[in-house]
Amino acid sequence: MRVLVRQVGGGLGEAVLAAVVAAAVAAVGLVAFATVQWPAFNSSNVTRALTTVGQVASVVVLIAAVVLVRMRRWPWLAKALSWAGISSFVTVTLGMPLGATELYLFGVSVDQEFRTEYLTRLTDSAALHDMTYADLPPFYPAGWFWIGGRVGNLLGMPGWETFKPYAIASLAVAAALALVLWSKLIRTDWAIAAAAATTAVTVAFASPEAYSAVLVVLFAPAMLLAWGALYRPVESGDAGARTSAGEAETAPATSGGSGGTSGRRDAAATGVRTAGGWGAVIGTGMFLGLSAMFYSLFAGVAAFVVVLMAVVSWGAQLWQRRADAVHRPRAAASGPSALGLLWPILARLIVMGMIAGALALIVWGPWLLKALTSSLPKSGGTALHYLPESGARLSFPMFDFAEPLLGALCLIGTVWLVLRAGSSRRAQALGIAVVAIYLWSLASMAVTAAGTTGLAFRLEPILQVLLAAAGVFGFVEGARAIYQAINEPPRFRVVTAAVAALGALAFAQTIPSILNTEITTAYTDTDGNGERADKRSPSAVSHYRKIDETLTAQTGRPRDASVVLTADTSFLAYYPYYGFQALTSHYANPLADFAGRSAEIKRWSERQTPAELLDALAHSPWRAPDAFVFRRSGDSYTLRLAEDVYPNDPNVRRYTVSFPKTLFEDPHFRLTDIGPFTVVVRR
Repeated sequence: MRVLVRQVGGGLGEAVLAAVVAAAVAAVGLVAFATVQWPAFNSSNVTRALTTVGQVASVVVLIAAVVLVRMRRWPWLAKALSWAGISSFVTVTLGMPLGATELYLFGVSVDQEFRTEYLTRLTDSAALHDMTYADLPPFYPAGWFWIGGRVGNLLGMPGWETFKPYAIASLAVAAALALVLWSKLIRTDWAIAAAAATTAVTVAFASPEAYSAVLVVLFAPAMLLAWGALYRPVESGDAGARTSAGEAETAPATSGGSGGTSGRRDAAATGVRTAGGWGAVIGTGMFLGLSAMFYSLFAGVAAFVVVLMAVVSWGAQLWQRRADAVHRPRAAASGPSALGLLWPILARLIVMGMIAGALALIVWGPWLLKALTSSLPKSGGTALHYLPESGARLSFPMFDFAEPLLGALCLIGTVWLVLRAGSSRRAQALGIAVVAIYLWSLASMAVTAAGTTGLAFRLEPILQVLLAAAGVFGFVEGARAIYQAINEPPRFRVVTAAVAALGALAFAQTIPSILNTEITTAYTDTDGNGERADKRSPSAVSHYRKIDETLTAQTGRPRDASVVLTADTSFLAYYPYYGFQALTSHYANPLADFAGRSAEIKRWSERQTPAELLDALAHSPWRAPDAFVFRRSGDSYTLRLAEDVYPNDPNVRRYTVSFPKTLFEDPHFRLTDIGPFTVVVRR
């Protein structure tokens, strides 16, 4: 127990220090970027050039950390430099291209709209509320958004303005935490390389969805941790003595040492006391719980990988037991039975599940309680009703010629996974995770016949990160094999390091190009101040501030005490009013009955007189709107609503509901025209 406490406590302590360093680096960098009036990214190459300079500086810091590790000098300085280097890489790669805009990648368009709305809701209040609907707990996991909301509230910033700095800083912190985890599993210099590569891939392909990207960058080392917890074969002839398979490639190495290789000696044989893999059990349970608190899909995928690992672990040990029965029957007879091999694995799975479940209930508990006790109709949920073209085929990053550097790294990783599957625990862990992603993808395509999907296209960044991590190990081990095969020339290591560094920089400077559409949208969308960062004419969003002032003045209530019906739902992303209807059913709380609300809105529009409309509002199954924000069209006020049309792609159909203006010609309604909008407030 003392060893377990020391392992877990030491790891958590180092993680806290790394998070503090990363947060400080991100804060300093973002504040520095904000002090200069930069030109827009989509009309100038200045910020792109400065991004490259910052990336080079970050890579130099990481190289310095590796050099210190190899020299076995100043280990804590090496750690601090590695944390600062990897967090500064994230900060400059995302922060500098976005330096002239207040918005994050993709602005407040499409999916980023509901994410910004969620952050705005939890900035306004620490209570777990649904992003849109009044009187409902959240259905989408609130973990990342709740933390961001508290950050915004502490800094006195509105949610929409908090989004960009918080997204960048949270990813910088996650990258530093991933580096800490890698360093607890493999030798430190390899850990820095693996963390740097996986961070670059995450920033390039997962960063637009920041709340999932923080899990993507942690996924690969977490799977190594899980395999170390679950695959702990018993030595033949000694049922009580376990090998250090959990530590053989997953224990930290001394600076510059050979730890983390498959040739490490058994911990029991060397007299080293370990926690028997229970530290890895706790760590895996915490990762599963964190995933459930942040992103349900990734939590399900991670749990699937862990269960598959348990099955493979049991199968591998059964296979070894069968082989021992042939070659060493006396020793095998004294070993554990099939059930004896299974129970320790099940025990570890159960503990992981208990830890994960306890953490998940923090954000899921209120919704589950409401779902069990609510008598309101439910929509049935359409969150899984999306199948783009990328979700109808398997992804093979190792043959991605559009990104040749990533494709080459993933191809090296694929070769390494196959070659080392029988001898490397790292290859086994990453290989099982890769196989699990492909199995999930096939299952996702298969269940389309049943009218749903598994959203497998969203797993592509995880697959890229897993193969990139394997590629790092394949490159290092391949270079070492070549070095030994050509009689160890003294300059070969320098050449190898130079090729690796130049390849990393070559890929890093393409990241802004990979994210070009996302960055451009951040400059072309109108922000909460009613401005576009590219200095062009703003959209109708520029009228939102006046609409907000009108609503607060005429209702006499704070924003979060009013329900507004509007089809311009980005208004709710900037101001924390509750909405009567969400953007689409795919982001709507199942307890809100999206389809029923849409039908109710249609019925309201068909009333003949103001009195009938008022009566219908008074008898609504849900809290009726306190105000409407319409668009004007001739003699009508209009709302553009959405309905699910899966399996079509696009999966959303827009349609218009028109309210005759005569329905609001009554003293109970107060009308105000603002730009293209009409604000109707119920008195």
